[in-house]
Order: sequence, then C-alpha cells, then structure tokens
Amino acid sequence: MQLATCRTGKTFILYDADSVCDAEPAPQIGPPLFDPAHWHRCGKVLGEAPGRGSSLFLDAGREQWVLRPYRRGGLIARLSESRYLWTGLERTRAFRELRLTAHLHREGLPVPRPVAASVTRCGPTYTAALITVRIPEAGALAERLAEAEPALLERVGATIRRFHAAGLDHVDLNARNLLIDADGSVWLIDLDRCRLRPPGAWQEANLARLARSLSKFGAPAAAMETIRRGYASDDAG
Repeated sequence: MQLATCRTGKTFILYDADSVCDAEPAPQIGPPLFDPAHWHRCGKVLGEAPGRGSSLFLDAGREQWVLRPYRRGGLIARLSESRYLWTGLERTRAFRELRLTAHLHREGLPVPRPVAASVTRCGPTYTAALITVRIPEAGALAERLAEAEPALLERVGATIRRFHAAGLDHVDLNARNLLIDADGSVWLIDLDRCRLRPPGAWQEANLARLARSLSKFGAPAAAMETIRRGYASDDAG
C-alpha cells in the first residue's frame, strides 16, 4: 500500500495508489469519487448501510467499496450535520482515520483496506468522506447475537485483544462495528476518532462500551462473559 496526496481546488485527497490513480482502468482520482450522485448516475450503487452517515456500497469493478461521508450526531448536528472545524489538513478526521486504518492493515490486523479520503475546505470548516474496500459477505455482530455460538464470541474477544495489544483505543466499540464474514472471521470497522495509545484504563472502557451495546441489542447475559473469556485466552495474545 502506497499512500499519496493530491489537491483539486479546495479538495484534498489522500489515497492508496494501488486502488485509484490518474490512468485507466483504475477509478479516477478527483472529487467525483466521493460524490454519491456521481455513483448513482453511473448506476454503480449496490446498496446502503444503516446509520446516520448513509454509507453507500459501490461497484468499483474488481472489488466493492464503501463510501462513508462524515456526519455529526447529537445536539451539535442541529448546528451543522456535516461541517467540522478546520485545524490543519493532517488533523482532519478523514486523513487521521485513513492513516490509522492503513497502519493497522499493514500490521496484519483485520480492518478494511483503505482506498481514499477526501477533505474539502470551506473557510474555517471542512467536509469529508472516506472510502474503504467492502468486506465480502460480512454482516454486523449485532445481527448474529441471537444465534451466536460461544466459539464465535470467543473469537470476537480474541480479536479485540489483538487490537488492544497493538494499542488501538476504539472509542465506539459496539456490535455494529464488529463484522463477521462468511468464514466466521471477525473484522473491526469505523476508526473515526480512534487512536493508538499505551496500555491503560481505556481498554476496560472499550469493553464496557461493548457490553452496553450488547445489552442494547438484546444479547444473552452470558455473551459478554464469553467475549471476555476469548479476550483473556492464550490464543488472544
């Protein structure tokens, strides 16, 4: 994976040169790459993911992509749903998330391969979007909780432990950001606002957040205990 940057007007793009470039037949670099209307006009929108950001599943030829615009939640969304304060290009949420995802991907951790991030500056604010490769035949853990076998839940715990060992503080660890593919492998997505940190109390905070999420999705009471067992297992290390 080779990351590069380019600029078109007010738009800055950080991209994987193996995924997009300025030559055929690869998808072309530029603002249209991040424009949902462009993909709709091309007839290459395959579906939409749940959530406030309305992520789109795209047909990119050799693979499928996920296009996710950055959207605010909570009370601040009433002031601006999609604009963020500009404090420098490398501090934007999109650039930080793509670089973090690329780092974890290079380390062999189960995250989607990053494709590109776009940041468009609008005076003191900016808007942004991110594209990653879609994990084939993967669904959220939230959708599998009712019939999830202990072995799967233990793999979830072991996978989280791997990320923690790498120093990843996932600030929104929940049952929708853990995906299970057709082979039963566990993937972690949505690294917005996440960061690498030395070991600390944040690890338990991650697990506590996941426990609340499991409860919200109606998981059996023993589900989190099984995940913790996988987290503590020798295989997790």
